[in-house]
Amino acid sequence: MDHAYLLLKYLFLGLFQGFTEPIPISSSGHLQLAKHFFGIEMKDLSFELLVNSASLLAVLVIYRADIMRLATNGLNYVKTRQPEDRSEFMFIIYLIIATIPAGVIGVVFGDFIEQQLSSVRTVAITLIITGIALWTIRNLRGRKNDGDMRMRDAIIIGCAQAIALIPGISRSGATIVAAMGLGMKQETALRFSFLLFIPVSVGGMILGFSDILGNPNLQELAIPYTVAFIGSFVMSYFSLKWFMNIMAQGNLKYFAIYCFIVGPLALIFL
Repeated sequence: MDHAYLLLKYLFLGLFQGFTEPIPISSSGHLQLAKHFFGIEMKDLSFELLVNSASLLAVLVIYRADIMRLATNGLNYVKTRQPEDRSEFMFIIYLIIATIPAGVIGVVFGDFIEQQLSSVRTVAITLIITGIALWTIRNLRGRKNDGDMRMRDAIIIGCAQAIALIPGISRSGATIVAAMGLGMKQETALRFSFLLFIPVSVGGMILGFSDILGNPNLQELAIPYTVAFIGSFVMSYFSLKWFMNIMAQGNLKYFAIYCFIVGPLALIFL
């Protein structure tokens, strides 16, 4: 009975994280709320790293064509300097630049954020902030395409992603809000946001891989972790596909309203 409960618990958390990761409501914040609500104690980061890796895999699958195009054309530009390949090459450069702020903040202030800014109260407040940001840009319709990005845009979006290290501030929400606020089309903002998710997640996996291997309960949790990983991957895949459709329809306001409801409720009852 205990083993079945353990499997169900990890499956639920994997599905829950997978569903909330792509959409702009903060998966880390919701994971904190879920653990608090169900009384689940997880003091190490190995589980969050694991399910985040599953979400990363889903992003890689969905954006595989964009990744291959960027890699191929970017390498072609390095070799041949063909003007038609320059926009893809610069897009890669901007992704690298935008990764730096979150990388630096994560390394320098990661422990502080984990220890001091992961409370339910903080998550409740930051969810409200996320809702305000989404509501502010709900009607924006930009004109910038991939080739219209500039260094300033990459730096601002990167700083937005760094702020989203605080649980409750949605990473996808923060980067999309910043990108659309800079005049990008919804499709461009979405693509840049989730391609930006790749290097940050890979960096987190590399830095946190020792946490997973060093988990003293790893052998006992091998099957639950596997179940959670599969659940997170499947749910992340379908959640991102759904969110892409929502973005195409311009319905970000519904996520803002959701944050306006959940944030105050968590503040009052949790």
